[in-house]
Amino acid sequence: MFMRLGTLEFGALPTAGLRVSIAALFLMPLLLWRGLGPQLAQHWKKTFFVGLLNSALPFSFIAFALLSVSTGLSSILNATSPLFGALVAWVWLKDRPHGLRILGLIVGFVGVALLAWDKASFKPDASGVATGWALLACLMACLCYGLSASYAKRYLGGIPALVTATGSQLGATLVLALPAFWFWPQHMPSTTAWLSLLSVGVLCTGVAYILFFRLIENIGPARSLTVTFVVPVFAMFYGAAFLNETVSWQMLLCGAIIISGTALSANLFKLRRV
Repeated sequence: MFMRLGTLEFGALPTAGLRVSIAALFLMPLLLWRGLGPQLAQHWKKTFFVGLLNSALPFSFIAFALLSVSTGLSSILNATSPLFGALVAWVWLKDRPHGLRILGLIVGFVGVALLAWDKASFKPDASGVATGWALLACLMACLCYGLSASYAKRYLGGIPALVTATGSQLGATLVLALPAFWFWPQHMPSTTAWLSLLSVGVLCTGVAYILFFRLIENIGPARSLTVTFVVPVFAMFYGAAFLNETVSWQMLLCGAIIISGTALSANLFKLRRV
């Protein structure tokens, strides 16, 4: 919801750039206060690169998508992140799925296909963006999340989560600085748009990524990405309650299929029994 409120006034790339720069400004004093500056200097290349995969690219894709699709629809597609995480971990980390996990991958992608079949159109809408490209952008963001999670597991093990989170946002800020400046809106956005990006930068990025990279270290990339399961529930509720967005039965049905598939693919049922 915050991303959509910001994107409609700032545009896609300025929204993504502001999000990561606000997160970096929030995290940097915490890093220095904890005395972790030397570790960031030691690992800056790795953390900056994960910032490209885990923030700069996916945030830009999502912001672009939100120009033409609802928060609820984008959040349902965002819930496919564990599917891509499982596939990337399979290919890259040799974490091969078996049994129910393979079934989950199939079920999840069937849900995506059904949702895309109902919503995708490559004809520009009133905003000038075709929903088909917006849906593809959401899926590309999820692929980036899957790649970054496996990269972090393989190359950032043992590095404090605060270092990884701060370095990633600094790297993403550098990547997006020039594009955000180039596409900066001609008219000053409203206070609501500024507060929305402040919230998404501090709470949904700065604080969240400290927790996220700690999860990757402790339980692995595929299971860490299961945090996206709860996103559609809140996003559809907020979109309907505050943005007057419509939640269709097709969205609910496809969302249930996708979440069921991702739960199986991430081996979540086994995780609950442990």
